[in-house]
Amino acid sequence: MIIIDLDPQGNASTGLGLAAADRAGTMYDVMSGEAALADIIVETGIPGLRLAPGSVDLSGAEIELIDAPRRHFRLRDAVRALESHAGYVLIDCPPSLSLLTLNAMTAADAVLVPLQTEFFALEGLSQLMRTLELVRTKTNPQLSLQGVVLTMYDKRNNLSQQVEEDVREHFGEKIYRTVIPRNVRISEAPSHGKPALVYDYKCAGSQAYIRLAREVIRREKALRAPEAA
Repeated sequence: MIIIDLDPQGNASTGLGLAAADRAGTMYDVMSGEAALADIIVETGIPGLRLAPGSVDLSGAEIELIDAPRRHFRLRDAVRALESHAGYVLIDCPPSLSLLTLNAMTAADAVLVPLQTEFFALEGLSQLMRTLELVRTKTNPQLSLQGVVLTMYDKRNNLSQQVEEDVREHFGEKIYRTVIPRNVRISEAPSHGKPALVYDYKCAGSQAYIRLAREVIRREKALRAPEAA
């Protein structure tokens, strides 16, 4: 499995223990056409998991690519060169709807949306759905919404419960049954350069992610079943 860190903040890279100073090649080099994706991928401390690091330089990519040919297809072209041996590719996107996000959606088969259980996150989800439809129309008609996962959930907070009710009513089965609770150990893990499951396997947040992973796998198998048939 490969994680592509397409976020200028580089949080996925830092969370996997790769400091900014140790990133010899990054996704900026790929998006700018200076390197192939295979050339920047590095191993992580997690067996079977590789990383294409992000960097702050990606923040300037949108301006630099504004007049570039096939600017919406840069990532898709790079990923397709890896398809024979990449396995699953997960793309970590920036929180804003930018050219980087559009590249990710153009390259992806499906979108998994983490939704913080707060009011303004609902507005962001509406904008994301409009963008998803635009991408389907313009660059990637096969793109699907695999699901929405509710995060930073506080069962003591009435707002969290209200947001959950609203999105489940609107999106139905697209909302994963598993919710990710607010959890101190999850918040601590990135500062140690470790995924939450490695940092503290037994904490409530890690256990929730394990349940979510099972649910994602089941849903992925269901989506691929028609292809196999």
